[in-house]
Amino acid sequence: MARPKKRFAQLIEEIDRTPWGPAEQALVADAVALAVELGDERLEYEARMRQTASANMNGATDVMLNSFAWCLARHDADPQRFPADLEYGGADLMWQFKWMASALRSSPAFSVEQIAAVLDDMESHYRAAGLGQSGVLTARFEDAWDAGRLDDAEALRVQLEATPRDEHSHCDACGRSQFAGFFAETDRDADAIRLVEEMLEGGFSCGEEPEHALSRALLPYLRAGRLDEAKSAHLRSYRLAKDNADNLRIVANNIVFAAVTGNEARALAMVERHIAWLAHDGLNVDAHFAALGAIAVALDRVTAVGHGETPVRGADAPALAAFFGAHEGVWDAASLAAAAWAAAERIGAEFDRRDGTDGHARSLARLRALEDTSYDVPIRSDAFVATTDATTPTDADGWFERAMNLAQFGAEHETLEALPKALEVEDPAKLSQLLSMRIGILIALDRADEAREILPARIEALRAAGKPEQADLEQRLGLATFGLRTPETAAALEDELAAAASLPAWSRGDLAISRASMHMHAEEPDAALDMAEIAARAFAEAEDARLSNTTTLIAITAVLQKGDIEAASALLDRFLSQDDLSEGHRAQALQTRARVRGGRDDFAGGATDADEACRLLAGLGATTALGAAHLLAGALWEDAGDAEKAVSRYRVTARFVAQEGGDRAGADFRLARAMLAQGDAEEAAELFGTVLQREEEDEVPAASRAMTASMLARALAASGEFGQAVGAFGYAAELFGEGGEPADQAVVLTERAKILARFEEHDEAIATLEAASEIVRTAPDAVGARADVLHNLAQAYGARQDERAFALLDEVAQLAQEHEAGWLAADVQDSRGRALASFGRIDEAVAAALTAADAFAGIGDADSAGGSELFAARLLAANERPSDAVPVYRSAIEHAAEHPPLRQVAALELGDVLEALGRHGDAAEVRAPLDS
Repeated sequence: MARPKKRFAQLIEEIDRTPWGPAEQALVADAVALAVELGDERLEYEARMRQTASANMNGATDVMLNSFAWCLARHDADPQRFPADLEYGGADLMWQFKWMASALRSSPAFSVEQIAAVLDDMESHYRAAGLGQSGVLTARFEDAWDAGRLDDAEALRVQLEATPRDEHSHCDACGRSQFAGFFAETDRDADAIRLVEEMLEGGFSCGEEPEHALSRALLPYLRAGRLDEAKSAHLRSYRLAKDNADNLRIVANNIVFAAVTGNEARALAMVERHIAWLAHDGLNVDAHFAALGAIAVALDRVTAVGHGETPVRGADAPALAAFFGAHEGVWDAASLAAAAWAAAERIGAEFDRRDGTDGHARSLARLRALEDTSYDVPIRSDAFVATTDATTPTDADGWFERAMNLAQFGAEHETLEALPKALEVEDPAKLSQLLSMRIGILIALDRADEAREILPARIEALRAAGKPEQADLEQRLGLATFGLRTPETAAALEDELAAAASLPAWSRGDLAISRASMHMHAEEPDAALDMAEIAARAFAEAEDARLSNTTTLIAITAVLQKGDIEAASALLDRFLSQDDLSEGHRAQALQTRARVRGGRDDFAGGATDADEACRLLAGLGATTALGAAHLLAGALWEDAGDAEKAVSRYRVTARFVAQEGGDRAGADFRLARAMLAQGDAEEAAELFGTVLQREEEDEVPAASRAMTASMLARALAASGEFGQAVGAFGYAAELFGEGGEPADQAVVLTERAKILARFEEHDEAIATLEAASEIVRTAPDAVGARADVLHNLAQAYGARQDERAFALLDEVAQLAQEHEAGWLAADVQDSRGRALASFGRIDEAVAAALTAADAFAGIGDADSAGGSELFAARLLAANERPSDAVPVYRSAIEHAAEHPPLRQVAALELGDVLEALGRHGDAAEVRAPLDS
């Protein structure tokens, strides 16, 4: 039996170092099963004690109750063999008692008598063990509060505050969070906020803290008019809570926040993301009650802003029928809101009957009272997008125009969707055009067999439209003129073109444009242009402006394929100046010109074209194409440096992708990146976290996940979440290493080290930089990364008076010289001066700093030049050379003309130096501009 017991010991060790979650739960289950198999109750006790804690943290209430009951029975029977505290760093049996009363209270299936019995049993065990009563009072307070006995709860709260804390008291985070929630519910917002801010300022945290406390402070912050703090609290709370289904109540608080702050689309997205959590823990009914109320509030708001018919994805899951009842089809927002209210009222009534109070009814009344409460706290990660437009065609001819425009743009799927209504036209000429489009799209979608079945109807329509020659031509050629690319169809087109003189002009154009398209796909642009010219003449003769314009677009594409951007730009400008373009052709040309302008670094011009294409496509109802068009516009505005406009375009893209399908992770990544550039770091961090989670679930390549993790880390750092940023940078480094990207791995390690150094963790920062330097040397072509990493390590060494700094600075300086990186060369010289100063080599340090200043000034960076001079002046002044410092200060002030903070600091310091020299008039003159 030694081998299984060794395996058990390994499992316990692994459990104790694994974070809460599915992996840890699986390990615990394995340990329990192995102990049962061994028939060793002492080992089973060790495993089940951990199982109780695991189930509590992961929302498996039934497992928790059963596991605890088993352990308590063994402990009561033989406390020596089964001690209350296994001293493994987790919760002991007496601590777990607190969870039991809360678990029973959370389901109306348990009676008041059962709850009271557990509380009494808990107190009995605590007294028998000689423990303090803080933990017992906490459990009784929670019971009274949850039952709606608020006077009893207040009395217990006061008693609890007067009771000495002990090792079974709630931790600093949980205690403050609990009282904050109680204060918020009893209209003591200032006290609630105070406790939450004490927690944050003290850095207190626990299993579900600070996210639970932050969620409890949301409405108090709003009512206090502290909207910015409310937004920050929401973003942080939700980001921390959104990945654990046991956090349903926390998420519910955040959904309500989104609903009452004008973020209805976000509230709907959150409902859709978490509605399945209702089925996660069947015994946590009180959390179901809270979530249902939040869902009802949110969907009422969605309905109020005109989106009541919006489908709520995921609500029709079979597991949710127990909450919402039977329903045919997809739930819309308005219907689900009513069902959620009904479910919350039903559950609340069950609790109130059990408790003999109206506590849950009061909770629902408070939620309903929010109906007319609104705060303006915009969060832009979600938006409603209309999938139809206000000019929906009303007859077959209108749908014909819609389908033609969609086809001329190239929106294949939308064209197919429009065709059934358009095909009701009576005009055989129009019918023949529609059938041609349908055949061509089916071939483009590799559905040639379906296309072949439609060809006879197309030929019949041509004859009815008075085009017998074209009908005969297509009878002979089959699908050759519709884009079917085979050697046989190419040869057939060539034969027909050779004998086309007797054909009508339109048919000659059709043959030529079909052959031009084949040449394009074969990357034969010159041949395509020749055919396009023939087609253009033929269609001009036939007076068919639509196909003439289609031919021009093919020619433009061929010119671009040749790489002649100038000629293509001129053709596009001339084409877009025509007044006979359809909306489809104009949108296609605008989108093409947008890309061309972007390729020529005219990002704003390209973005303007892309925006106009979006406007036209919206009018056509081209939803899939519209998402891609907004993506292009967002990318161009991002490249143009207008993050605000990029965010609004990406936001629409993200919503379209969510509705229509597509690369959600890619769209949200771009949106998050633009948000970060815009300065919305907290929103960006949340969205990057969501993208990373999706990528983990989809098992995308490590290097791609690493990029997302590194952006998440940057967003966290910009949000002031430095501890989490350190972890995210570390994870990104692991992923870059796994993905074989050493340069990127070294760069993110450097960013991690910068944060560590900021918080005085210098030893770890240097160790991290040393690891990064070893890694980056394995990527000799990554010159920029190598220079950055080695430069940072040199600066860290210099600050610690480590002589290795100078060899590294020499190496970076050599890289700067080899690659003509003037700014880097100046910066390295500045770093050399600062390193020399740390060694007390003042003259050399001043000389290096002034050399750096000259180099910065020489490349036009006056601000950096002033910074180097300010450093040199300070060194001189601090080392009893004030007269020498004066001209250096003056030069720093001159260079800082466009940098007021630097100029002000330099002037103040120069004034002090002049005063010390007895030059009071000069000092007053230097300071005078500061007082104006």
